[in-house]
Amino acid sequence: MSVSPEATQIGLDILRAGGNAVDAAVAMAFALAVTFPAAGNIGGGGFMMIYDPQSAQVYTVEYRETAPAAATYETLRGVTATSRGHKTVGVPGTVRGLELAHRRFGRLPWADLVRPAVRLAEEGIVVRAPLARSLNAILRHPDVSAEMRRVYGNNGRPWKPGDRLVQPDLAKTLEIIAREGADAFYEGPIAELIVREMKRGGGVLTAQDLARYRAHLRPPIRAVYRGFEIYGPPPPSSGGVVLAEMLHMLDGFDLDRRSRWSAETLHLLAEVMKRAYLDRARYLGDPDFVRIPLQRLLSRDYARSLAQSIRFDRATPAEELGKEILTNREGQHTTHFVVADSTGFAVSNTYTLQDSYGSLVVVRGGGFLLNNEMTDFNWTPGRTDASGNIGTPPNVLEPNKRMLSSQTPVIVLRDRKPYLLTGSPGGRTIINTSLQVTINVLAFQMSLREAVDAPRIHHQWMPDVIVYEGAERIEVVRPALERLGHQLRRVGRIGDAHSVLVDSVHRRFVGEADGRIEGAAAAF
Repeated sequence: MSVSPEATQIGLDILRAGGNAVDAAVAMAFALAVTFPAAGNIGGGGFMMIYDPQSAQVYTVEYRETAPAAATYETLRGVTATSRGHKTVGVPGTVRGLELAHRRFGRLPWADLVRPAVRLAEEGIVVRAPLARSLNAILRHPDVSAEMRRVYGNNGRPWKPGDRLVQPDLAKTLEIIAREGADAFYEGPIAELIVREMKRGGGVLTAQDLARYRAHLRPPIRAVYRGFEIYGPPPPSSGGVVLAEMLHMLDGFDLDRRSRWSAETLHLLAEVMKRAYLDRARYLGDPDFVRIPLQRLLSRDYARSLAQSIRFDRATPAEELGKEILTNREGQHTTHFVVADSTGFAVSNTYTLQDSYGSLVVVRGGGFLLNNEMTDFNWTPGRTDASGNIGTPPNVLEPNKRMLSSQTPVIVLRDRKPYLLTGSPGGRTIINTSLQVTINVLAFQMSLREAVDAPRIHHQWMPDVIVYEGAERIEVVRPALERLGHQLRRVGRIGDAHSVLVDSVHRRFVGEADGRIEGAAAAF
């Protein structure tokens, strides 16, 4: 299931044709590049978690973007954490990542997985209300490139539900990928288009950067919570480590004996989030560049020491927790989807362009958007403050380095078999969304529908505030949380957690699409 009904249907069609969940995920990822241009992509990157029933193991396909070799704070002068444009483009990883997943675990021919997206782009998609709103909003952005206006404009008219979006240039690009594979994107005709676009707009990404790019099969991060095994992506994603820390802390408390919506429970969640996100700022980055104390961060003893510092009579000030690194934003548009099949394969995938529509640069003649992932590095080196600026060394910009991510596709195993697949978009809120769906199911025994729909909170250490959605339940206890010393701020929504629950005994799947944006679940 995914945010796009068309992509979800394509995944279902691939399963019906004899493909496995990895085949379906690859096909859905390409389809989302057509149907959900705000985040679905071939010009971005992400993380795919895969459960392989033959080995009974979970694997991570890491296809995070990298900094171009010429990228330094000097060559990217003027770029900030909110920038768009050619200089913000990291080396895309999606196509290599999907290729690696297919080569290692797929069953159907590559071309059969890409061509459904080709047809969607050629024939056009019917624009529904969420896409119409999204396109109309982004086309008003002052930094939108002329090529993006040509490709995604509607002949000068606002988009409305029922209009048709046809993308002939993207169809040609996808057909080349279908015929020639990922090499066409990184060393062939598509690479040439990207390089010309970079030269045209003053970007620093080169042909050598594209040719050098590799996706990786990495061991996942593993946590154990209430007897379940929870797997998330390793660095350069912070998701798996932060999620594991929070679950290990929470395992020392009897959550199921507490009311899910009591001030005490919400206080506990916020305090756990603070401590884990502080470690995110302190330690996490690209493991090829940074020494990360993973063994300590994932240990039960360390989690216990953090949990023991939590008081129930007051909130711990965030500044008090991390005063040694204080001197005195990650993009919000990502997309997540999940697939499970009857043979036992399961996939949880999150990928992104960073901000909504990425760099706002469409490759001329290629019809696809490029990411603005360079903004995910720390753009205030040496400055970490109460407003949420993070300038700690592990995620400073270096040539060829992978920027830190919050993407957290999750696979939960029960008795060594898939039980829950979840994840979300939402920048730094991603990890906390994945946490709350997971504990809603595992600790509070909610149905999957209840777990996905339940209101969410978010705390990221700095700024020292609980962000929350769902006025009815949380507003009731807001005064009690404020008396403990918490600051709170309400937002419209947090995350978009499409999820699947697997009943392996009865070979039954329960899929629930999150309705916070749009979505569709399908099965046969």
